[in-house]
Amino acid sequence: MKTKIYILLFSIIFSTNLFSQEQKMTDAEIASFKQDVNVVAKKIKTLSTDFVQYKHMDFLSKDIETSGKMIFKEPNLLQWQYKKPYNYSIVFKNGKILINDEGKKSAVDIGNSKIFGRINKLIVGSVSGNMFDDKEFAISYFKSKGQNIAKFIPKDATLKKYIKQIELTFDKEEATVVQVKLLESSEDYTRIVLKNKVINAKIDDSVFTN
Repeated sequence: MKTKIYILLFSIIFSTNLFSQEQKMTDAEIASFKQDVNVVAKKIKTLSTDFVQYKHMDFLSKDIETSGKMIFKEPNLLQWQYKKPYNYSIVFKNGKILINDEGKKSAVDIGNSKIFGRINKLIVGSVSGNMFDDKEFAISYFKSKGQNIAKFIPKDATLKKYIKQIELTFDKEEATVVQVKLLESSEDYTRIVLKNKVINAKIDDSVFTN
């Protein structure tokens, strides 16, 4: 059951495109990029965005596509709401993961598992762009046309069982996350595209009731 939940949580957060002309950043470019992202991340109090998720599995000829809306409010209120082709939402709130599967509700206590704590940190970090933690990941940096890419390989042995690499893609001008890709331990991956972002609009806490 826990394995299923871990994979589900990872699957709902990470995405990106495949880039054929990536170039490694210089040390100076890395420093400038991280500074820009951290400055912007500190300014984000709330964030809402539409998303389209593509789940790629080797044995399927076509990716599985779902879509919905993500809402974040600092410091750690987060909701992923799937609207098509089904209604499913997951909320991170007060140290718990609240799941609503078309009216069937359940909850997981993050405090009972270190791995859930790390997942929560990853999710919030991926939304805000504030996840450059060299203690948790081996990180490499690349640039492409109009975008910067940070690739994270987990150092924790438990995380490595579920995830091989995370790729965050940032818009160069806005310095915010626009896409993320999760590569699982197999050759499968999840890709989620974020669009129609609204930053720092008023969001009531009641939104995060699941």
